[in-house]
Amino acid sequence: MGPGEPRLAERGVCEAVPELELLKLRAAECIDLAAERLGALSRAIWSEPELAYEEHHAHGELTRFFEREPPVASWAVQPHYGLPTAFRAEWEPPGPRAHGAALHLGFLCEYDALPGLGHACGHNLIAEVGAAAALGVRGALEGLSRPPPPVKVIVLGTPAEEEGGGKIDLIEAGAFKNLDVVFMAHPSQEDAAYLLDVAEHDVTVKYYGKASHAAAYPWEGVNALDAAVLAYSNVSVLRQQMKPAWRVHGIIKNGGVKPNIIPSYSELIYYFRAPSMKELRVLTKKAEDCFRAAALATGCTVEIKGDTHDYYNVLPNKSLWKAYMENGKRLGIEFISEDAMLNGPSGSTDFGNVTFVVPGIHPYFYIGSNALNHTEQYTEAAGSQEAQFYTLRAAKALAMTALDVIFKPELLQRIREDFKLKLQEEQFLNEVE
Repeated sequence: MGPGEPRLAERGVCEAVPELELLKLRAAECIDLAAERLGALSRAIWSEPELAYEEHHAHGELTRFFEREPPVASWAVQPHYGLPTAFRAEWEPPGPRAHGAALHLGFLCEYDALPGLGHACGHNLIAEVGAAAALGVRGALEGLSRPPPPVKVIVLGTPAEEEGGGKIDLIEAGAFKNLDVVFMAHPSQEDAAYLLDVAEHDVTVKYYGKASHAAAYPWEGVNALDAAVLAYSNVSVLRQQMKPAWRVHGIIKNGGVKPNIIPSYSELIYYFRAPSMKELRVLTKKAEDCFRAAALATGCTVEIKGDTHDYYNVLPNKSLWKAYMENGKRLGIEFISEDAMLNGPSGSTDFGNVTFVVPGIHPYFYIGSNALNHTEQYTEAAGSQEAQFYTLRAAKALAMTALDVIFKPELLQRIREDFKLKLQEEQFLNEVE
């Protein structure tokens, strides 16, 4: 069943508020009880950083973690799920339960690292927070004195966020097909229930010319480096007409082999970013015109090749982020303002693609350091003991929010309505239904 289909709301599941609050406390207690194991898991991943699609050690650590989580075999673990370094772990309450189709809640783990820097984006902590939140929800539901509502807790190990888009591969493999709501959290320098992660399209541009002796008979050559330089300049000229939120950054990767040989080949790599897929397509078209103009001016031929996957912008779900903020504030989290959330710096993530197929939340959390992501200092911070308190606090807020989704049918309905509204605004509704 998909995210738009009714489940708990129609069954009239209605819990007394005090009981729900006790369940939230129980979730937090369960996370605290598992803190040593969770910290060891995070440290094991941090200590052996692996690049996109090569996270074999991290995959092994995570699958063993759930296979051995007491009581043993309580989680149904599927290693190599859709990808060699992806996995799926499922838990549902044992014994009798209320009638009806189960609500499927997904908790996502990332664990790839950066070349030369290790875990400078803290993906070891993302893996930990996803695992911890799932344990918290499970522990809370196990503490019920009566049969719990139909629910399934699913942990998805999603490799290759930094490059390639592992979540997009898993979407195409059907891994998100039956999920109702998904949760993950990302380390940062501040606590934010949402940040404006934008859409991204990457291209490789190759120019083919003709080599010739640069001194003896340069007129016989067709200079591919000139085409690359013109392309770079054309894009720079285009910047005056770019919207303020558009971003373009590129490099010349190959510009020839020797000064006295007119280059027959050159190569550039460009990243384009925009707040929406619709705007991204406009920006990409303008930039590609710049590349083709350079080929025409120099007599070169040009090949423009986009990456396999585009990263979509993350669709906000205000009902989810408000619930997360309410729970986080009770835990002492101090969030940045909504204005700062919507107007601050941004990056891109394949979680954006997930939010086009299922409602989800991707908050950011402070880890006790003001170091910036993708730096050596952040690598150190992500492996520190100080980061553990903040990571588990974010996990508790996620688990509490998941319990709200389970026991508050009106919240689940609002989440679904927010999801459909944002899809309509993005003009993607027909593509995902």
